[in-house]
Amino acid sequence: QKEFPLKDITEKIIACAMEVHSTLGPGLLESVYEEALAHEFTLRGVRYEKQKEINLKFKGKDIGKHRIDFLVESEVVLELKAVESMLKIFEAQILTYLRATNKRVGLLINFNVARLMVS
Repeated sequence: QKEFPLKDITEKIIACAMEVHSTLGPGLLESVYEEALAHEFTLRGVRYEKQKEINLKFKGKDIGKHRIDFLVESEVVLELKAVESMLKIFEAQILTYLRATNKRVGLLINFNVARLMVS
């Protein structure tokens, strides 16, 4: 069985997200889930940076800044959604963030579902 990179951290993130989702349920704004998840991270001792600003480069030139929802334990890029359906562009977006931050692992979590799933 192949081990996922940063499995311990991602399992903690998923456990926190599931706790938030099971408590609040679907149908709220993304910002509400973000605040609740930050609080759950704090309660469980998970280190995070919320709305972390990252620099974007193009061919070696700084071209602007962007914010990612969370950088967890300085390793995992976490993007939250509260949408009707997950679009392929969201997956492309997190891959872009991984390249921009030079990180290997990213999670994309949609809270606007009956049952929480992580990709």
